Amino acid sequence: MHQTAHTSSDTYTDRPPGGRRLSPGFAGMLERIRYDGAYATRAQAERATRPVLAALGRQLAAPERRELAAVLPPEAAEVLVGEPVAKTPLGPLDFVREIAEHSGGTPATARWAADAVCAQLAGFCGPDLTGRVVDGLPSGYAALFGRVRTERAAA
Repeated sequence: MHQTAHTSSDTYTDRPPGGRRLSPGFAGMLERIRYDGAYATRAQAERATRPVLAALGRQLAAPERRELAAVLPPEAAEVLVGEPVAKTPLGPLDFVREIAEHSGGTPATARWAADAVCAQLAGFCGPDLTGRVVDGLPSGYAALFGRVRTERAAA
């Protein structure tokens, strides 16, 4: 069984900093990210999740971004669509570096967060939308979503 040490500053709460209530869908999503990512608290999972969602939103073209936002809890969708789309999508290594830069973490912790968050997004999306999202990103993102990408044969 998975156990983590808690300190008084890590008390479990349904309310993030600022006192707003989380929707049940977002709270559940964060709990799964907390467990899968081995974060001690839901607040830590949320701090890891938001930069990943924002960075991913900057990478996705409008159709996939809208479709993904439509299946996510409102708080996650808001972060995903909250920033403008990048003119040129980043490759997966630069994507992870961007997450590290925006979160104040290291590339290793950013990759950890990206793996945990993207795997949960794949669960929300289902296989068809996940495939479209991955196909719309540069090569190399499939692993973040727990998928093995096969190269398509030229027609």
